[in-house]
Amino acid sequence: MWIRTETQADHAAIDGLLGAAFAQTPGGGQVERRIVDALRKEDALTLSLVADIDGRIAGHVAFSPVVIGDTVHGWYELGPLAVAPGDQKRGIGSALILAGIAELERLRAQGCVVLGEPDYYSRFGFRHVPELVYPDAPAEYFMGLPFGDRPARGVVAYHPAFLVS
Repeated sequence: MWIRTETQADHAAIDGLLGAAFAQTPGGGQVERRIVDALRKEDALTLSLVADIDGRIAGHVAFSPVVIGDTVHGWYELGPLAVAPGDQKRGIGSALILAGIAELERLRAQGCVVLGEPDYYSRFGFRHVPELVYPDAPAEYFMGLPFGDRPARGVVAYHPAFLVS
């Protein structure tokens, strides 16, 4: 498996992967596909990594900027994360997350947030940070991973691409 940055030639495969990975969720993967496409079009896809297995895209993760309060920048959001149904439970998602976190740290990001399953994301250091608020989400499912010694505080705003439906 090779974790690498997406290329334009990967876009159709990523689109298909998102549809397959989220087929059983409300919207059948259409929301995730639209989010990634909108982030690309807005040049707001800071990191878009794929897991390439012998030329086949088996997984994808996106990282995009968030704003905390009115002024805090340098934080990113993890998601969507997708792994092909037949490749799940093989460490592909974990490899994508770890590679993305390492790249964000290399880029001197201040931290990363995720809205997801605490049992899964806590393995990567994400935890509930009371100072970070994402309205209308259960607090235990919204987690942060500060890269410095001072976590940011305030309301977190995702890129407008997440408002697509």
